[in-house]
Amino acid sequence: VERFNGRISELLIATQFISQEQLEEKLCEYLNLYNHHIAQKNPGHISPAAKLKEWQKTHPELFVKKVYNQSRADNREV
Repeated sequence: VERFNGRISELLIATQFISQEQLEEKLCEYLNLYNHHIAQKNPGHISPAAKLKEWQKTHPELFVKKVYNQSRADNREV
């Protein structure tokens, strides 16, 4: 959590937002990037979502919802 918060602080310092909506959009994008694309040292150099998928396979009784892999490319129109 501390590393994530530090990266958010860096993002906020380095970026100027013209609206609250733009800030919210960028924070959601970064959250998705952090959880699905950025490998973390502690969970074995994989993303947090990938680690959750591993846990779901070995401990399915701990999960109420299916963990989805959102690491594919974003094809939205800009």
